[in-house]
Amino acid sequence: MSNPRRRKPRARKKRIEGTYPIDTGTATIVADPDRDGAYVLEVNQVPSSYVVPGAPEVLSYDYMEWIADFIEAADLPEPFAAVHLGAAGCALPSYVQHRWDSRNIAVELDRGLARLVREAFDPPVEIAVAEARAFTHALAPGSVDVIVRDVFAGPDTPRPLTTVEFYRAAHRALTPGGLFVANVGDVAGLPRTRSTLAGLQQVFAHTAVTYAGRGYGNVVVAASDNPLASTQLPIDGAAPVHD
Repeated sequence: MSNPRRRKPRARKKRIEGTYPIDTGTATIVADPDRDGAYVLEVNQVPSSYVVPGAPEVLSYDYMEWIADFIEAADLPEPFAAVHLGAAGCALPSYVQHRWDSRNIAVELDRGLARLVREAFDPPVEIAVAEARAFTHALAPGSVDVIVRDVFAGPDTPRPLTTVEFYRAAHRALTPGGLFVANVGDVAGLPRTRSTLAGLQQVFAHTAVTYAGRGYGNVVVAASDNPLASTQLPIDGAAPVHD
């Protein structure tokens, strides 16, 4: 008879911390000393995602919670289809996949980063390696319900993703009343947010913003042809629009 006290040894947890080469530079996975099994993904030394493998319900960054609030308030079908431009560690796409009956595609330009994230974190969503503008323009009309733009090159969103032409392509890809949400990294005076709003207001019937009120940092801008169930914070003044 086998000894009931003898149990199969647990598989050792794969060690994923370290710095890895990716197409655009380096990615570093750092363990969170305050939470077992949680990691920060840094891309070129900039914190990009907080990931807890196996716990997609965890969102650590405020701006991701604001995006989720817009999705929660939107009148979306079940299931709905979402495209996330900018994948990084796939924290937000994984959260949306977990919380709602939805199909999520995360779009990542950096093939090496996409491969690392898949191997290290195994997110429950599809990762498409593509340039975000080209991917958006290639979407079939009315084929998605939510588009999230969370793409950065350094502190800024790449200019091709800030033009009225791009917003029109996103609008065309959305179902009637679909939701476009953008994460904007801004500075004092919120010039990038003003420009984003000005561009989106040329394409969508309704816009709304959420931010921490500091006058800089992350600002989430939403746009839809349906009314948005969110308080429009006062951001006034003219802003340049990219054609």
